[in-house]
Amino acid sequence: MHVTMTVNGEQVSADIEPRMLLVHFLRDQLRLTGTHWGCDTSNCGTCVVSVDGAPVKSCTMLAAMAAGHDIRTVEGLAVDGRLDPVQEGFMQCHGLQCGFCTPGMMITARALLDENPDPSEDEIREAISGQICRCTGYTTIVRSIQWAAKHSTEEVQA
Repeated sequence: MHVTMTVNGEQVSADIEPRMLLVHFLRDQLRLTGTHWGCDTSNCGTCVVSVDGAPVKSCTMLAAMAAGHDIRTVEGLAVDGRLDPVQEGFMQCHGLQCGFCTPGMMITARALLDENPDPSEDEIREAISGQICRCTGYTTIVRSIQWAAKHSTEEVQA
């Protein structure tokens, strides 16, 4: 079947198998390998992408279901060569170790901050609760998102 969608601000079209998952479309067809494929059971959250601004596990969505929608992957966070505050926060506050869960965490964090620019620690923890990190213990991830919230607000005020 033929699908057309917007991915990271660019319209893309392709012929795909009707049963192809969005994660495989992004990684295998579009070569956007920042979206990771982890558990095969939709439990880990490494495959999270933004669909029309909402975080979605791309291993649970068929690529055909994404037709006509706006998809954003971790590759689409930086704009004009400038890191998104979420990306910068993960760098500044050591929000990653192995990096496997990081793209999904960043997409989830961006969606949270777009909806709630000043989330509490509990709200951050709830937002990322659908994702598993086996390395950090989440403390540095939470700190990274708090950093991004503070610096996103500063950029808006500037």
